[in-house]
Amino acid sequence: MAKQYATPGVYIEEKSAFSNSVVSVATAVPAFIGYTQKAAAGKKDLTNVPMRITSMVEYISYFGGAPVTQFSIEADDNNYSLTAEADTNYNLFRSLQLFFANGGGASYIVSVGTYGGGVKASALVGAENGGGITALLKEQEPTLLVVPDAVLLEEGDCGSVQQAMMKHCGADTRSRFAILDVWNGHQARTLLDDDVVTAARTAYGGNFLDFGAAYYPWVNATVVSSDDLSYQNISNADGLIDILNSEVDENVAAGYVKEEKGDMIKEEIAKISDDDANSTAVSNLLKAVSPIYNDILGQMKEALNVLPPSGAIAGIYALVDSSVGVHKAPANVSVSAITGPTVNVTAEEQENLNLPLSGKAVNAIRPFVGKGTLVWGARTLDGNSGDWRYINVRRTMIMLEQSIKFACEPYVFRPNDSNTWLAVRTMISNFLRNQWQSGALVGSSEAEAYAVDCGLGTTMTPQDVLDGYMKVSVKVAISRPAEFIVISFQQKMPGGE
Repeated sequence: MAKQYATPGVYIEEKSAFSNSVVSVATAVPAFIGYTQKAAAGKKDLTNVPMRITSMVEYISYFGGAPVTQFSIEADDNNYSLTAEADTNYNLFRSLQLFFANGGGASYIVSVGTYGGGVKASALVGAENGGGITALLKEQEPTLLVVPDAVLLEEGDCGSVQQAMMKHCGADTRSRFAILDVWNGHQARTLLDDDVVTAARTAYGGNFLDFGAAYYPWVNATVVSSDDLSYQNISNADGLIDILNSEVDENVAAGYVKEEKGDMIKEEIAKISDDDANSTAVSNLLKAVSPIYNDILGQMKEALNVLPPSGAIAGIYALVDSSVGVHKAPANVSVSAITGPTVNVTAEEQENLNLPLSGKAVNAIRPFVGKGTLVWGARTLDGNSGDWRYINVRRTMIMLEQSIKFACEPYVFRPNDSNTWLAVRTMISNFLRNQWQSGALVGSSEAEAYAVDCGLGTTMTPQDVLDGYMKVSVKVAISRPAEFIVISFQQKMPGGE
């Protein structure tokens, strides 16, 4: 109804010249779930509270530093072995380092508890206390889900967490994508009943497979250095003291070290069990005089650098999205901050990873001469689906759906008539035109790339209008990767055709 004017004068009315527009939602904002050193912002407890960060510095200010993983050492004659204690080992901190090293940016952290006591599946899922994965139901921005601590659980518990991840993405939100690790993925395949990839495929279940992708093998990272470690990472100090004292005795007996100097070294070794000793000074001295001590630190460093790849993959997703777009498959990209994969997968061995009968493709991480270590796969776990076989197709569709959904919300309760239908069609078409021009949609013309319908007799019946439904049909041709390039060669007669 037009406004009624009662007082003579000049009145100004402004009319909108342009329709609303669709803004693309963020596509590579992962949510990491796991255990941290602390969880506090000042006096506020951040346990099971999703917190947005943009750097490791910001993470450390809220959640603290790396876990002090404890190793038990066992000596047998001239040999010794190290075993990490499960209740002190956590992957979240080091996975975040890989994430930022590979191009990651903004992300969310959900701390389900502090170090100590080990990893629990119930805490990661959070169905009972509303934490963990469940806490993310209240957040709109995250688009990826990463739980690197899941592989520290028993095999069955790891599978239950990963199934919960895909359910969260595919049923609870339909706006996220899960990046999954293979349990015990640092081991080589056997192709027998105990094969790690076969076991992982079984553990993933059969629901919402198009909302998840798995990667194999794990990687040898470089995020932990020997400088980060000392004898304080050894839980049984007496065992370490005995090993180092034996080394001194052997060197004295062989004449490599004078007895007086040997006694001085033993005095320093004894300080390992002294809580009041300057641990940095003692450790530096032992590094200078004890090859065995350096070897022990090296073994601990190698063990802690064996990490599931999900953190690095999340960073690669972010890198590809920011440099090209979500429509580009996150593959044929090198992995940074690693020395290589824990298992060298050949082209022949990848055939079963990429094209299994079950369709549950597992993307390979492979080394290539002169290129480094590359992500060499771009399939979801729903590899038998013509619609959702590729990661970039699913993630592009998530982006299109969520962007259009948010843009259409202002039209809720608008008159369900031709004016509203035209405005919505125009708004969505303009958005899809931009996506087509950027390469997300394929086709030699706009008509081939997308189609938007909304109107009586096309998408709605008179009964739909009476019931309050405005139905919009959107069809898109999403860009798919050239996964197999086949080049044919044949000889020809000189000068002939």
